[in-house]
Amino acid sequence: MTTLLLNADMGESFGPWKMGLDHEVMPIVDLANVACGFHASDPDTMRATVRLAAEHGVTVGAHPAYPDLVGFGRRSMACSSDEIENLVLYQIGALSAMCHAEGARLGYVKPHGALYNDMMRDPDKLAAVMRGLRAFDTQLPLMVMATRDPSMARAVAAEHGISLWLEAFADRAYDAEGRLVSRREAGAVHHDAEVIIDQARRIATGKPLTAFGGSELVLEADTLCVHGDNPESIAAVKAIRQALQDIEATS
Repeated sequence: MTTLLLNADMGESFGPWKMGLDHEVMPIVDLANVACGFHASDPDTMRATVRLAAEHGVTVGAHPAYPDLVGFGRRSMACSSDEIENLVLYQIGALSAMCHAEGARLGYVKPHGALYNDMMRDPDKLAAVMRGLRAFDTQLPLMVMATRDPSMARAVAAEHGISLWLEAFADRAYDAEGRLVSRREAGAVHHDAEVIIDQARRIATGKPLTAFGGSELVLEADTLCVHGDNPESIAAVKAIRQALQDIEATS
């Protein structure tokens, strides 16, 4: 059984436009993936989110993305390797400054959206992300998708001297290779709380999930991504936390 750390995307409001229920989900999670201004957020939101995380003893992670505010970072962009390296470095630096101002420390990096998905399919893009991280701090772990076979990510990480945290999702459907099913597909996002909690339990205990197409899929994971966008999702996160605590207590 793996003790899973719960992580959630945070600080995604922008100016007067509000997204998410950060004040409600922050006390439940271990890790906060804070948007760095390229797909969402602004300096005020970034600093306030870091402050909120510090108040609850939650580790802050940078959540860098392609420069795509209109598309919320969910659209792939034709960025060169140098551009990816520098946009990652830029965003990590911006959030680290907010951490410094609030007496906190940046704990890890988790790319967002299309950048996250693209780097898991393209070793060159993954290497570029790692170079940006390494240029800032070689001690920061990089959070990557926990696929059926994570050997590519591990090989690139070993080459760059970067440690990895493997991430799984409680509320997303997987394909046979352990990659997230596109949000454009029906059934890509789970909404039933019982399904979400069951998937969290299976990941935590190393039991197989059922991938699209019906094949069994076992994921090795260090952290579980949860979402807190509405009251129903907050209730699901609380139930996942309780389920993981129950598993730990009986293991």
